[in-house]
Amino acid sequence: MSFFKTLAMAGAALSGLAGMPCVAAAQTVGGGSVAQPAGAVSGPTYADLATLSDAAELVLRVQIRKATALKADRAPGLAAGFARLYVEANTLALIAGRSGVGAAVTYVVDVPLDAKGKVPKMKKREVVVFARGVPGKPGALQLIGPAAQLDYTPALEARLRPILTELYAADAAPRITGVSDALAVLGTLTGESETQIFLATENRSPVSITVLRRPGQRVQWGVSWGEIIDSAARPPAPETLRWYRLACALPPQLPSNANLAREADERRLAAGDYAFVRQALGPCERRITQG
Repeated sequence: MSFFKTLAMAGAALSGLAGMPCVAAAQTVGGGSVAQPAGAVSGPTYADLATLSDAAELVLRVQIRKATALKADRAPGLAAGFARLYVEANTLALIAGRSGVGAAVTYVVDVPLDAKGKVPKMKKREVVVFARGVPGKPGALQLIGPAAQLDYTPALEARLRPILTELYAADAAPRITGVSDALAVLGTLTGESETQIFLATENRSPVSITVLRRPGQRVQWGVSWGEIIDSAARPPAPETLRWYRLACALPPQLPSNANLAREADERRLAAGDYAFVRQALGPCERRITQG
């Protein structure tokens, strides 16, 4: 069979780091502490946390000092059953950031009313916020979405840190924007084939998926994150950034216009191998609304 060939953070101080990405190891400000992991996974899924982290310029652990409910005329678009709060908080830890942050921050957040229709007590509550700075307003933050404030727990921070470490790495997996091309080639033996699926990425770096079928053997597939298409590449481990990039970005079916095979059997094979990969990746489960 003729197969495809080769193709062409250490922790840092909270302030004074503008433009320098970092994932803080155990930074604290104002006496706050970062507890170590443990506990069962609950609440947001990996995909939820990866989406929030990927969009945020700053990930902070803060303690709310004061929360003031805004009047209706200052809260356009507020959903029923929610209150819009102007929050003043103390920074306890910079968990990760691409810019500096001060010891005190302010931001606006929508929170659900309690069972009695009242604004829940927020003072002294510790939360994690996913935000960006407001140009020209030191200390002012803009949350990156309606779910961008989460109650802090050591378990939540423990789940966040490996996600942020991967996101801030020099070789971080790129964002997938779609499928560029797919081509299946049948082998000389019955049941032998190879499918290559080339993906489009935000920064145009090459990513490709290989699916190999051999008579009497399990289907093998893997992902190459670079110029070289490696037939020995392996699938991404679940709940890693590479898994997230694929499971949460690939379309449900192979787009017809991306299937370069001309023969009907080869087109069906390409589409079937793509479906096999999507099933192997599993669902991109979410529990919170991102936008």
